[in-house]
Amino acid sequence: MSLIVFGSKPAWNTPDFSPFVIKLETWLRLAGIPYERRNGGNPLQAPKGKIPYIELDGQRIGDSQLIIETLTERFGVTLDAGLSPRELALARMVRRALEEGTYFAAVRLRWVEEDGWVRQYPAFKVLFPAFIAPVAIPMIRRKVRSAAMAQGVGRHSREEVMAMAVDDLAALEALLGDQPYLLGEAPRSVDATVYAFLIAIQRHPGATGVHLAARSPRLMAYTERLAAAYWPPTELTRAS
Repeated sequence: MSLIVFGSKPAWNTPDFSPFVIKLETWLRLAGIPYERRNGGNPLQAPKGKIPYIELDGQRIGDSQLIIETLTERFGVTLDAGLSPRELALARMVRRALEEGTYFAAVRLRWVEEDGWVRQYPAFKVLFPAFIAPVAIPMIRRKVRSAAMAQGVGRHSREEVMAMAVDDLAALEALLGDQPYLLGEAPRSVDATVYAFLIAIQRHPGATGVHLAARSPRLMAYTERLAAAYWPPTELTRAS
């Protein structure tokens, strides 16, 4: 069995620029599935036109969640065995809230707001050859701005967007409570998503109210717990 994960590159002391790549890799580690990681994945070669994508025995599969579902069936993964229908439903709603809500707030703060953009550009430009970056990245930023407007997050004020994201994080913290993981004593599939989207905010060099909410003691302890178990520090600056 040959499994290759195509991502972008590490950034801000996280395993990848994209939280969706971090989600997939963290899930693979939780599931105990060995894989090879490759930086510089080309979205033009991806089945869904985005990273991450994988190559499994020569077949390419896209979308982090579809990949997880495919691999769960292929390898008989039992990460979520024993969860009640209510717990499975809660896990799904948390995942969807982070991926379809909180994520776009973070995109807005990174790509649209100028104080976020001055931090975004230096980290993002390393994904491109030096002679291409000054041309390609402004084009990508314009596309992201248009996408933010189409999704809706670009139509709100900065204050409104931050308030929505802070409320998301407060709800997540309330659900976590004093448990070590979102659904109890053991990590489940949903923890891969929660971990990925939290550290993408926690370790980003910003200081907005959203960053401060993500860095609460309880949420920091949660991500540090998962990092200690599944992400050795040496793997956060992979150059392969």
